[in-house]
Amino acid sequence: MTAAATRHPDLIDHTSSARAWLTANAPATSVAARDAHDVSVFHNLSHDVESALIDELRAWQRTKFDGGYAALSWPSDLYGAGLSAEYEDAFKQAEAELVPLPRHELISVTVNLIAPTIRLYASEHVRSMLLPGLLNGSLLACQLFSEPAAGSDLANVSTRAVREGDDWIVSGQKVWTSGAQFADWGQAIVRTEPGSTGSRGLTTFVIPMNADGVDVRPVRQMSGGTSFNEVFLNDVRIPDSYRLGEVGDGWAVTRATLGFERANASNKKGVGGSFDQLLELAARTDSLQHRDVRAQLADVRMREVGAEVALRRDKRARDAGEAPGAAGSMRKLQWVTRLGIVSDLARTMLADKLIADDGDPGTFSWNAHVLGAPGYRIAGGTDQIQRSIIAERHLGLPAEPRAPKPSRTESTK
Repeated sequence: MTAAATRHPDLIDHTSSARAWLTANAPATSVAARDAHDVSVFHNLSHDVESALIDELRAWQRTKFDGGYAALSWPSDLYGAGLSAEYEDAFKQAEAELVPLPRHELISVTVNLIAPTIRLYASEHVRSMLLPGLLNGSLLACQLFSEPAAGSDLANVSTRAVREGDDWIVSGQKVWTSGAQFADWGQAIVRTEPGSTGSRGLTTFVIPMNADGVDVRPVRQMSGGTSFNEVFLNDVRIPDSYRLGEVGDGWAVTRATLGFERANASNKKGVGGSFDQLLELAARTDSLQHRDVRAQLADVRMREVGAEVALRRDKRARDAGEAPGAAGSMRKLQWVTRLGIVSDLARTMLADKLIADDGDPGTFSWNAHVLGAPGYRIAGGTDQIQRSIIAERHLGLPAEPRAPKPSRTESTK
């Protein structure tokens, strides 16, 4: 029995069938399976091991696609099962419990961010060309958003595209692009109206990462891995059919993608540093006798439970048809704050064991968490961006003042 059906099955029966299917089809092991003491935030894998992990996840995505579980809430005429989001939520919860594969951000970006954006904004040609592959794992896609001079302020990107007949020539630089070295396609926001500023004059395209002029350079993180990349676009020629949305509507398209990203902000299973891991560390270091440690452990646990409650509330609001508003930004900011508290507590309990590996398992491994956690203050939009969204869209405060840009005459002086 596949997930697709002509009418909605009972949720409990469907979940039971899904759990049986997961048990029968889930891979038993992984080449990059986490060990008991792995609390890293970002991957610190060699290129070959990371590539092998991605291949495993692509194969698993294909298995889900063939079984009818890859896009449960999508319409049946777009490779989905036509079910409501609660069925998808129940499946993902069961998958997290029963499938031993680690996560990789490129798979999540492909399936949860890029594919839904293409579904909404791409031409029929691009949808038919990309959606099956994005959903079945044969194609992977990254976000070509941030830039060295713009950071998370995507309304101020300077990568440009100039039209030549039915083609566009794209030139510029993107940075902090997760998984670009393994991606087949990238979704890029670029400036197509010369002289435009802010969110005006932007257009979104999909770009093949193997196109002439695309140069991907991994960025080594202080935690050791190369999750992020610089991507240089040197006169990359793409057809106009690769455009998402109308010319000049790139900001709306990109905001939709960011909305999908923030909706997934609370779903960070597989990122190290849970309460249970901290509790094990406290026992290992004989720290539970200290009142401050116990108080901080309680704080972490309360924040975890609060996040679970908030996620359920957000899902109910979504199922009721309510607009997400700034909820995704609030959840992301809360999660990043919790990461920092976890790091602080680990430092308190470990002291010098955090900076030198003395062979005691489960101690120095927290170094990867402490070094990696600050990265999420930038990834997916900086803390400052999230606070601005909350202030303006949730609290109704005035927009943050922007310094006036110099005129062309002033900028050439």
